[in-house]
Amino acid sequence: MLNNLINIEDVLVSKEILETKFTCDLDKCKGACCTMESDYGAPLLEEEIEEINAILPKVKKYLSEAQIDEIDKNGFHFDIDGDIMVKAIDNRDCIFAFYEGDIAKCAIEKVYYNGDSKFVKPISCHLFPIRINHFGGDVLKYEFYDECSGAVALGKITEIPVSEFCEGGLKRKYGEGWLNKLKTHKV
Repeated sequence: MLNNLINIEDVLVSKEILETKFTCDLDKCKGACCTMESDYGAPLLEEEIEEINAILPKVKKYLSEAQIDEIDKNGFHFDIDGDIMVKAIDNRDCIFAFYEGDIAKCAIEKVYYNGDSKFVKPISCHLFPIRINHFGGDVLKYEFYDECSGAVALGKITEIPVSEFCEGGLKRKYGEGWLNKLKTHKV
């Protein structure tokens, strides 16, 4: 496994992130990353809670009554064994998911793209399909989901690697200098 990892400033990166081609195809997946069946929602950082609370009134404009009711009564996140997670409705839809037609989208991101916030979305969502594991430091890996098979197929056409698809999230998390080192790394 270690020969499958590269070290960029003490962040271990799976070579799959540079090699696997990936471009979301919302017409095929219908926003599956916001609606995957699971007991847990997306991982959330402590500092992201305050940022989401600050824009929550704007975010709620895109949510259903059931979502708003859940947030008002029980909040939008929970803690499990020290890890903070975004809540999901019925173990499926992210509490912040809304629909445009039959495609699930992120209400937090919608507020950002409307120019009403500087917070785009939780970093775990911004990096998807990259997942961060912590083993004495960050270890980044590409995580394949059947729901994203259309993104892999489209990625083979666009020839965009996961690292490029997730460039915004990687830059946000690790900085432009780190990202440039990753981009210039030869696999």
